[in-house]
Amino acid sequence: MTSPTLAQTARIAGLTALMLSTAACNTLSRLSEVGSQPSLAEIENPTQQANYKPVSLPMPQPEIARHNSNSLWRPGARAFFKDQRAAKVGDILTVTVSIADSVTTQNKTELNRTAGENAGLDQFLGYQNALGRILPESITPASAIDFDSQHVSNGEGKITRNETVSVQLAAIVTQVLPNGNLVVHGRQEVGLNYDVREIIVDGVIRPEDITASNQISHDKIAEARIRYGGRGQIMDLQSPRWGQQIYDIIFPF
Repeated sequence: MTSPTLAQTARIAGLTALMLSTAACNTLSRLSEVGSQPSLAEIENPTQQANYKPVSLPMPQPEIARHNSNSLWRPGARAFFKDQRAAKVGDILTVTVSIADSVTTQNKTELNRTAGENAGLDQFLGYQNALGRILPESITPASAIDFDSQHVSNGEGKITRNETVSVQLAAIVTQVLPNGNLVVHGRQEVGLNYDVREIIVDGVIRPEDITASNQISHDKIAEARIRYGGRGQIMDLQSPRWGQQIYDIIFPF
């Protein structure tokens, strides 16, 4: 029967080997790109990626289609001519991302508390005089208990953040929800000087918010997920080493 100590040791060794193997795979991949620019990702169907999940949101009850006799138009038609805006799965539209955020937060807290207690045993069932023989000679029954406490706490924090992102990218409709809203996914990669800049946009939009030029701004995207980053030499210099990241997570002090 395996002892708990051996089981824990084996578990820790397995986790360590897994982390080292993952780091080794990443290291080999990066070593294969030494002297060349990072390769761009291949164009893939976003619905066939391993981490893809269809969007599920609260939907209204579906409406039953009504047909009017002797009519050339169907109820709910929006235009006389064909609408060229994105409306079905596979259609492409332009997403405009223009973010200029500036946040400054400053907090300061000061706490100061002082407490004192003083109690004596002037009368203790007639045994107050005997306390001097039992307890140390320096005790005085009139001030047998004396307690003082003081607590001081100071805290100060300041956050200053400035972010500016301005970019346009094409997104593709990956899903049409039952209420007519569209789920869009856009991804753009640009390789420049041994570095790849990547921007990804996901979210849910209304067809009514798409402009006549088939564009939509980021502030009209519900459940928007906008990620701007990259990989390459600049990202390597800006990111802490994986060993330091593991140390910062595990070290409790």
